[in-house]
Amino acid sequence: MSFSCGIECVVVLGCLRWAWKRCTYIGSYDSATWPPATCDDFEPVPRVCRLILAVYESDLDNPQFLPSGGYRPNPEWLIKRVTYEQTMGQAPPYIIYVDHDHREIVLAIRGLNLVKESDYKLLLDNRLGMQMFDGGFVHHGLLKSATWLLNQESETLKRLWLENGSDYNMVFAGHSLGSGVASLLTVIVVNHRDLLGGIPRSKVRCYALAPARCMSLNLAVKYADVINSVILQDDFLPRTATPLEDIFKSIFCLPCLLFLVCLRDTFIPEGRKLRDQRRLYAPGRMYHIVERKFCRCGRFPPEIRTAIPVDGRFEHIVLSCHATSDHGIIWIEKEARKALELMKETADSTTTTIAPTIQKFERKRTLDKEHKDALERAVSLNVPHAVNSADDDASHEDDETREPPPSESGEFSTKTKPVSGRTNWNEVVEKLFHRNESGGLLLRKDVATAASEAPYQSQ
Repeated sequence: MSFSCGIECVVVLGCLRWAWKRCTYIGSYDSATWPPATCDDFEPVPRVCRLILAVYESDLDNPQFLPSGGYRPNPEWLIKRVTYEQTMGQAPPYIIYVDHDHREIVLAIRGLNLVKESDYKLLLDNRLGMQMFDGGFVHHGLLKSATWLLNQESETLKRLWLENGSDYNMVFAGHSLGSGVASLLTVIVVNHRDLLGGIPRSKVRCYALAPARCMSLNLAVKYADVINSVILQDDFLPRTATPLEDIFKSIFCLPCLLFLVCLRDTFIPEGRKLRDQRRLYAPGRMYHIVERKFCRCGRFPPEIRTAIPVDGRFEHIVLSCHATSDHGIIWIEKEARKALELMKETADSTTTTIAPTIQKFERKRTLDKEHKDALERAVSLNVPHAVNSADDDASHEDDETREPPPSESGEFSTKTKPVSGRTNWNEVVEKLFHRNESGGLLLRKDVATAASEAPYQSQ
């Protein structure tokens, strides 16, 4: 009897310890060891937030959703606005905007609309391990949406980049659902830059705000030099490895779902997570906006931490009353703008007549080194299909010297040959999809059957 009572006490103490650790885990722990971001690196984020908010506006001359203060888009520089009626459910609404002040061509995509059935169809068009791409796995519905969007706007973007000069950057930005589309759109463009007039990889940028988990770990690290994810404190979506279709099927019982995900992930070893090549992650380099501390009430002056994490990449759900509010684009814009102002004030207060301690060229070398270190870390952890830094450098050199293939139309050409051993997107499209009478992409029946028969592996 005493032995059984001792076992029960151990079990109870273990459960209490687990509950204490989970309930006291806060979002700032995820980035506790990361270095602070620089003002120059984070400067575009509040501006990009404003451009995404502009997608929600019907008239930029009389905005309703843009907060007071900060950057305000110029209505005369708006090139194109596309609504739900025009996308026909293939993609969320978006705008194309040319910012001549900052020399950027921006395609901004809005987030999930809770009353639009087409947005849910994009999210639910997926099953874990269903869609392979570029040596990894991606979200099937978001990839199809990104493909459709690029086929629609590649000629417009190409014309704008050629007309405005080669010193303009091409920026893709999105929030929530739109962040997944923008991230996968960026991956396609980086691999097929001839579609936009041969734009260099260094001129392509993506900002994924409150990003959805849309690509496997090897791809998330591989494209960290062009994709930047921005996460506000306790946001639930970048931390939830549960497939998106499960999240939004349980949207009305989200706290229960998040608790069950916490319980399940506690018993999955870190090594198993890293070896699961079908497990999806938030993409690219991470910028974490931290504004709350343990056992402290209210918001504190926000600080920005940045890194390209491999292991421990936002794997822990935060049981917080702010887990959903931190997902909102309004709050992200407000806290990002406040953090940028604080960084500028700090920089101004330390300005002297001597040269700055970190030159731009030195900072560029630092970012490149961080990316190489992350790739090597992925290889050392046996992440499936991870690319080491030497192979990645060689592929980048091949990209810069590659001749663009001939293309007779704005759509993807099937004449492109694989470069540097990478999976060719045009060949993937031909293998996985066929076109219907209206020109839309449909999944081939044999591929759909094979995917449905594949064993479902737990995350």
